[in-house]
Amino acid sequence: MRDKRAVTIFDVARASGVSYSTVSRVLNGFAFVKESTRQKVLNTAEKMGYVANLQARSLAGGKSQVIGLVIPNLDEGYVNSISSGIDEALTKANYDLMIYTNKYGKEAKYVNSIIHGPSDGLILLVPLIPSSYLDTLRHKHFPHVLIDQIDPSAQSSSINSSNFQGAYEATSYLISLGHRRIGFIGGIPEIHSAQERLKGYKQALSDHQLAWDESLIQTGNFQHQLAYENSQKLLNLSPPPSAIFASNDLSAFGAMEAIRERGLNIPEDISLIGFDDIPQASISYPKLSTVRQPLKEMGKLAVEMLLAQLEQKQSQPQQVILTTKLVIRDSCKGLI
Repeated sequence: MRDKRAVTIFDVARASGVSYSTVSRVLNGFAFVKESTRQKVLNTAEKMGYVANLQARSLAGGKSQVIGLVIPNLDEGYVNSISSGIDEALTKANYDLMIYTNKYGKEAKYVNSIIHGPSDGLILLVPLIPSSYLDTLRHKHFPHVLIDQIDPSAQSSSINSSNFQGAYEATSYLISLGHRRIGFIGGIPEIHSAQERLKGYKQALSDHQLAWDESLIQTGNFQHQLAYENSQKLLNLSPPPSAIFASNDLSAFGAMEAIRERGLNIPEDISLIGFDDIPQASISYPKLSTVRQPLKEMGKLAVEMLLAQLEQKQSQPQQVILTTKLVIRDSCKGLI
């Protein structure tokens, strides 16, 4: 007859082939565990029936006091700044944070493992979330909040910033300095925030009676390397742009590298402006002018919205847009 005793953390450790302390770190939401090991432990726990025990470990509320955060990676100032706000807010609310890195192409399996894992709710900070991913979360009534993503169905709560207005102000600022040929390094074309920043750039040109030139528009996918490569294309134009507006600071740093390789100086030879205001922007040389997104505030607000769902204080999805701010530093110079 099969043993009916409760599965323990020691059973999960033996079945997973890892130490008890590793299982403990995984099941309690600590981030510093190899992702393959984390998934192995979670899958084993689920198969053995331990997950249900973990989710019910708080008998009073039936909650694990763990919030999941899905991110693309941990090597960007943008992600780190938002994550910092999330972690700070969760600490105050006595919740732990479990970090998941998104598995492109395996989203359906991944979201199911999260739903059946130890997290009470989920914050998604990833680009290009498949609709099937969100459909699964909604079908399971799993609390979740999107950051920097728009749900076309408006059935998921989301937090964004005023991307169009921020890009419009950045472009208008360059125009006010006398720039007329302004290069643009775009983000991932399919992402709403990237689309809005491109629209803001174009609208500012139009409102100042300047025709936008397709040759001045390059993609950067929000990545340093691609922005570097496509900034080279802008610099090869005749005449080249007198200023470049990059859709995020990481792309601006790629453009900065390309400009310097040409022996040009910023801002004496070419002006440069970014978007996000990640910590590196204020310590680069020259200090980068940029559009500030309230990144930490976005993280904190996401926690507030998610906890409101968990406490059933929020019944309808909310779409919140926070204000951006133009931050003028040293990387732009007037032509007039």
